[in-house]
Amino acid sequence: MSEYFAEFLGTAILVLFGGGVVANVNLKRSNGNGADWIVIATGWGLAVSMGVYAVGNISGAHLNPAVTLAFAMDGAINWSMVPGYIICQILGGIVGGALVWLMYLAQWKATEDQGTKLAVFSTAPAIKNYFANFMSEIIGTAILTMGLLFIGMNKIADGLNPLIVGSLIVAIGLSLGGPTGYAINPARDLGPRIAHAILPISGKGDSNWSYAIVPVLGPVTGGMIGAVIYRLFYKGAFDTMSVVAIVLLIITLILGVVLNKAKNAKGIESIY
Repeated sequence: MSEYFAEFLGTAILVLFGGGVVANVNLKRSNGNGADWIVIATGWGLAVSMGVYAVGNISGAHLNPAVTLAFAMDGAINWSMVPGYIICQILGGIVGGALVWLMYLAQWKATEDQGTKLAVFSTAPAIKNYFANFMSEIIGTAILTMGLLFIGMNKIADGLNPLIVGSLIVAIGLSLGGPTGYAINPARDLGPRIAHAILPISGKGDSNWSYAIVPVLGPVTGGMIGAVIYRLFYKGAFDTMSVVAIVLLIITLILGVVLNKAKNAKGIESIY
């Protein structure tokens, strides 16, 4: 199996289990309907673990464009492989989303709320404020990539590593997931959002593309910033890509302010 197909498969597995737990908890007339946030956070953590178990020995199981960019900055993957990894991750996210739709095929019509259906595929903020939402995704993803790099510093039995990575996802979900639903992964959000847009889901509504930039640009920026912090404090390294990451951080936060003030912005709440 090639590294690219491994990233496709691993991401599809991640989204199948991760989107599946959200569907199980939120969709009406599902046997898991009504469970709580802990179930969702645990499900996503195990979803990542299963994806890592599946393809970790083949591609490194990034399963996340933000992780791929961070690892490229740290020299763990050649930059020439980055575009292929990211494309395959997004395609895997689309397929994973489609599989969740098929798995819960009988539950979509029984669920009336359009936002609940969309939440199975993609994230949305608890309070819509682009600047604050970007900040949440940046911090959450920076912690993710730093955490993965920290874990890599330790000698861990191969069979336990995916569970430790999954535990990191659970920790992020429980502690940092409330503001935006912790996308922390562009492929996990954009791929299933595309699936939501193209699939014939009963009574689905729109795919909330006006918010879609946040769970893409926020994690990309945060992932790179996490790599900058790790490399600066643990390796004493600061290079051109570090500067690029900082510039991207500034641009992202400015964009958050601009989007909040845009004339066509709807539902924005003040944070002051």
